[in-house]
Amino acid sequence: MVAQGFTVDHNKPLVFQVGHLGESYEEWVHQPIVTKEGPRFFHSDFWEFLTLTRWWVIPVIWLPVAIWCISKSVSMGLSLTEIVPLIALGIFIWTFIEYTLHRFLFHIKTKSYWGNTAHYLLHGCHHKHPMDHLRLVFPPAATAVLCFPFWNLVKLFATPSTTPALFGGGMLGYVMYDVTHYYLHHAQPTRAVTKNLKKYHLNHHFRIQDKGFGITSSLWDIVFGTLPTTKAPKREQ
Repeated sequence: MVAQGFTVDHNKPLVFQVGHLGESYEEWVHQPIVTKEGPRFFHSDFWEFLTLTRWWVIPVIWLPVAIWCISKSVSMGLSLTEIVPLIALGIFIWTFIEYTLHRFLFHIKTKSYWGNTAHYLLHGCHHKHPMDHLRLVFPPAATAVLCFPFWNLVKLFATPSTTPALFGGGMLGYVMYDVTHYYLHHAQPTRAVTKNLKKYHLNHHFRIQDKGFGITSSLWDIVFGTLPTTKAPKREQ
């Protein structure tokens, strides 16, 4: 595609190309290319490797972390009746974080070279190549970095004994989010609930990309008025 005199070459690593699109980046990135195999991002094999993640890596790495956090609160004397509400609260808070990040960060509008480049790495690549099965879940290295500020944020509002359980609940919510996200793109649901959720999310990708920011549910879209219409999305081939 030609934008402002610049042509994006899909046969070359994309990351350092997309910044040149300038103001046309927003339009370009929301014209999806539907293939299971995604483009190459970097010339470097090392950096390329860090962008690729199979879906099952998420629960394998982060479920043990969530369980360990919860066990820390148990070891500090919290009972089951105290732990369960904290886990549920952590999951609930995650749904709000999921919505907020998706709406206000992942869909931020950019036009500068580095703004476009950063956005493409963060979320734009997913909208351009929504079926790329190796870049659908969040890379563990990036998640690990983000764990530190989120942990410290929880500590500000919770006690030493409740912080691990609350954080562990949030981590469970994150795992459910990423696995659900992959499922909605690549599975063929047979139940009404999951069929509707898949339709809801694909509607965000292929029809109304400034609505429907919830992944695991439409709760916060309802609360904040970003619920899209229910007309079936059309995929571009």
